[in-house]
Amino acid sequence: MKIIYFGTPEFAASQLEAILQAGYEVAAVVTMPDKPAGRGKKIQFSEVKKTALEHQLPLLQPEKLKDPDFLQELESFQADLFIVVAFRMLPAAVWKMPRLGTFNLHASLLPQYRGAAPINHAIINGETVTGLTTFFLNEEIDKGAVILQESVAIRPDETAGELHDTLMHLGNRMVVETIRRIETNQIQPITQEALAQGAVLKEAPKIFKDFCYIPWEKDCKAIYNLIRGLSPYPAAHTTLRSDTGEVLELKVYASEMELGQPMEPCGTVVTDNKTFLKIAAKDGFIHLTTVQQAGKKAMETADFLRGLHFLGAWKAGK
Repeated sequence: MKIIYFGTPEFAASQLEAILQAGYEVAAVVTMPDKPAGRGKKIQFSEVKKTALEHQLPLLQPEKLKDPDFLQELESFQADLFIVVAFRMLPAAVWKMPRLGTFNLHASLLPQYRGAAPINHAIINGETVTGLTTFFLNEEIDKGAVILQESVAIRPDETAGELHDTLMHLGNRMVVETIRRIETNQIQPITQEALAQGAVLKEAPKIFKDFCYIPWEKDCKAIYNLIRGLSPYPAAHTTLRSDTGEVLELKVYASEMELGQPMEPCGTVVTDNKTFLKIAAKDGFIHLTTVQQAGKKAMETADFLRGLHFLGAWKAGK
């Protein structure tokens, strides 16, 4: 059975490696075109491209997925199955091509958390369970018939980065098992409409910068979940302003809750300038435990406070 694999980031590279280790033939790999990144604007390869090069696999990097030359080249491999992990939306001309169909691995229990950022949104919304789904592609994004699903518990203190790694490793096994079942015709796809059964569906849209600013007027649990749901990337942000006009931009990677009834208004910064930095919320304080000032590296709060003293009154907000 010939497979063509579509993917870009580390999450997808891990599954590609697992497919190869399981002995399946990957006829070609499709990934994003190389792009300049970082301050030096150096050309960087995707993680999937790196894996493909290591295994000397044919590599396709189309700018446009509907390009006739790309479609013709794709067709020439005569692949039986396409697999998509963390890639762009495929046009019908692509996903309809292989005789056994095209399946995707998605980091949620579909139909819940359709969209680009399911891991982040599950944590931000305070979910205690998520999982992985393999499903066949159709005309709509993340709405095809489900092949396999597996649940994963979310720890109360787990970050998006930690959950990402857990799901990535589980995905290795699930993708290989999905291939095996398709190959041996041991699948019974279930429509997502049947799985929903009238449930209220939550979405997982792409995360933009404005979404990452911490809303200090909310309760501690909501803020705590936002911080861990955005850690380490893209990271929660807050702007600290003093009564003398000083401004400090911070990314917050880790925090702790102190529940209670603060006398200070929401957003008030409280610190001993040595060991703790906390900010008032609706029902307590959020202790910032790992932060990063613009242009500097991430550090524990005690280390951060050694180089900066908060004088006067400070307020946190956008």
